[in-house]
Amino acid sequence: MAGGKMKKDKPQRGSSNVGSNHFQGGISFHKSKGQHILKNPLLVDSIVQKSGIKSTDVILEIGPGTGNLTKKLLEAGKSVIAVEVDPRMVLELQRRFQGTPLSNRLKVIQGDVLKCDLPYFDICVANIPYQISSPLTFKLLAHRPLFRAAVIMFQREFAMRLVAQPGDTLYCRLSVNTQLLARVSHLLKVGKNNFRPPPKVDSSVVRIEPRGPLGPVNFKEWDGLVRICFNRKNKTIGSIFRQKSVLSILEKNYRTLQALQLSEKAPSDDMEMALDVSALGETFGDLSVDADDGKDDDEMEVDDGDAKRADFKERVLTVLKEGKYEDKRSSKLAQADFMHLLALFNKAGIHFS
Repeated sequence: MAGGKMKKDKPQRGSSNVGSNHFQGGISFHKSKGQHILKNPLLVDSIVQKSGIKSTDVILEIGPGTGNLTKKLLEAGKSVIAVEVDPRMVLELQRRFQGTPLSNRLKVIQGDVLKCDLPYFDICVANIPYQISSPLTFKLLAHRPLFRAAVIMFQREFAMRLVAQPGDTLYCRLSVNTQLLARVSHLLKVGKNNFRPPPKVDSSVVRIEPRGPLGPVNFKEWDGLVRICFNRKNKTIGSIFRQKSVLSILEKNYRTLQALQLSEKAPSDDMEMALDVSALGETFGDLSVDADDGKDDDEMEVDDGDAKRADFKERVLTVLKEGKYEDKRSSKLAQADFMHLLALFNKAGIHFS
């Protein structure tokens, strides 16, 4: 559970705050800010068990709320660093563990997790507000040094996008980028009635394990290609790269690099890639729905006298033909396919950043 900006809720007419699903221990919860407390102790136990926490682990918890999950994490690991934006919850958390043997192993950071510099941790376990799912996911994947795993509660559809495979209905740019950087697996389905107050949607718990160094991958180039391909993921790659808007952008990059006489850009080092990854979360919508319902723009019109433009279009289409991607669709391509396609474009001097 994590919150956002706080505002005072008005009690409903004719009802008492006592026993209301919107209150616990005298604290009101803000559904609009993603504050939903896990009330099922068996579910909390299951999440901790499936997290694979070691007794030596430093655990990062995001949005601890009143501490139901925090208590179990403290019992399982070495220490817990809890990041909470709501000062009321911070006080409640401190009050709950004050004077107990667990208090010395809990550190509470009051602030917005998207703006905080995160300290070292071994594993992240969290029930987060769903509106920060994308930026938080990529902020964690950008964290250095790499952690072992993150076990996070997401909205069900977002979780299914994270784990979707080529050919799945929900397979999208979010799937491809996340799976490039991490191994992602679905752990648990969680019904809305396990929360107080219950959210409007069901949830899922997902395990994210960051991959080691990616080798010669320029992440800006990679995301530039994937972004174009998933703009119309059910169209053929050939029809996507015949669009005027796509060809114009790529040709501009190509002419600029030629004018500056730059060789192929070297792959980003690990820290530079981490910055690129962190910024990526801001480019996704709430559920990272790929645009595939609009009208395609026209193919680039090439005059007979415009030899340079015609040559560039032919260069792009030649790459697709040589790699046999012209008639394939983004929704069916795997990680290795996108990696191969990017390498073919770069070899032809065509870049995406």
